[in-house]
Amino acid sequence: MRTRETSRVPELTEIAFGGSQIGNLYREVDDASARAAVDAAWDAGVRYFDTAPHYGLGLSERRLGDALRDRSRDEYVLSTKVGRLLVENPDGAGRRDDGGFAVPATLRRHWDFSRDGVLRSVEASIDRLGLDRIDIAYLHDPDDHWEAASTTGVGALVELREQGVLGAIGAGMNQVGMLADFVERCDIDVVMVAGRYTLLDDAAADRLLPAAAERSVAVVAAAIYNSGLLSSPRPAVDAKYDYTAAPRDLIERAHAIADVAERHGVDLPSAAIAYPLRRSEITSVVVGLRTVAQVESTLQRYRSRIPEALWNELVAVGLEPA
Repeated sequence: MRTRETSRVPELTEIAFGGSQIGNLYREVDDASARAAVDAAWDAGVRYFDTAPHYGLGLSERRLGDALRDRSRDEYVLSTKVGRLLVENPDGAGRRDDGGFAVPATLRRHWDFSRDGVLRSVEASIDRLGLDRIDIAYLHDPDDHWEAASTTGVGALVELREQGVLGAIGAGMNQVGMLADFVERCDIDVVMVAGRYTLLDDAAADRLLPAAAERSVAVVAAAIYNSGLLSSPRPAVDAKYDYTAAPRDLIERAHAIADVAERHGVDLPSAAIAYPLRRSEITSVVVGLRTVAQVESTLQRYRSRIPEALWNELVAVGLEPA
């Protein structure tokens, strides 16, 4: 497993374990299967693990902490997120979470990017993880909360970074404009861009990646399958894109990219993993993993040999920018 580093972030493996799925994203996974997936990733050389309170109302953090607790703490990097406090939800008794996770709704999410909210969030995450520190903390999806996130939110994270509670700080979201604002205006170390530097959407290339490079801010790419459209060799007609039904034109484009990839002996998901890693500004690619089989297929795709001729042809036929 290759690694990449910048001056502001610990060395990261090129593939990171995304913890949303072991938080029961869309469907349940048992504790043993979740643990086995983390163990398989570790055995394959993965040393960057990402989670969030949002993922399963804390379930992902608890499972990831349990799986990593007996590992040497200096051998891996752990990131989690702030912005959604988990609070008691008496009205949720007997109901399931409405945030996309198959867990009981005994807790609910409360947006809070205030200093107190960030401090409470980090403290609660450390408690759920059962670990001594958090290496990276991201402001999570602050789309509708720029003013608070960019002032009190960043300020609290800077404070915790200076105290050594956090190693690095940043922001993570599905849009590039505000991420570029964070890079240009705030004292952050890293951003996580979800779905905006993929085979189907390279919006991050215009402003975010150059701004990050200029300021030595690391960029982590997530959602590189765009919610599933790029996750299989041939997208289904009911494939998802950005969490909703994929438009017909994007499905057709994905099939056209798959045509080119197959001519060069590569499948679509392997190309999807390799594409963001072609940029030196991108330090790691986060892939959501639920089972040992998913870990194994992801690592097989990562290790695939991708001929330069594939990228050249995609450019030549207008499927990717020059």
